[in-house]
Amino acid sequence: MSSLVKEDLEKKLFKPLSQNLYEFIEIEFSVQDRYYLCVSVTKKEEVKIIMVKHYRIGLDEKYEVTKKWSLNDLQMIDGKEADTDNPFFDLHFKKVYSLEAYSCASKYAFARTVNKLNHAYLKKDLQIVNFDSTYINDDSIWSSNNKDCLVLMRICFYAFNLVCLSVCRLPL
Repeated sequence: MSSLVKEDLEKKLFKPLSQNLYEFIEIEFSVQDRYYLCVSVTKKEEVKIIMVKHYRIGLDEKYEVTKKWSLNDLQMIDGKEADTDNPFFDLHFKKVYSLEAYSCASKYAFARTVNKLNHAYLKKDLQIVNFDSTYINDDSIWSSNNKDCLVLMRICFYAFNLVCLSVCRLPL
């Protein structure tokens, strides 16, 4: 489903703006409408963070840009709590925007993409706080194109170890 939404967003919104869509996540912003937080790169290699409202008129899907920021203006991404599985995070521009992602995994996907594009295009000192850095940085052992599956694999590995430790008898 998300690949279809991404393809539709690219075709109807980002290609006409001459931008490449790198990542989008669904955010909980309004009860009635669906919103996406998108990260794109312009032809002039400017990284943009764009909030898009998604709505339907009849059978036609429509997208409207509601907010637009430059990555250059982003000072910090605050994941709220690194030790808990929560979808809440703050984007610090001149104003702080508190957002709720659809899931914790999508929050991390967004932060990874912003971090990667910052290193590729701006190389500025962007603070990403209250995230587990293992899942944000590309230099970790769990780095891959499909990081969410690797996060799940790591959680399963820890769970398996806990089960083994609780079942195995210790010699007395």
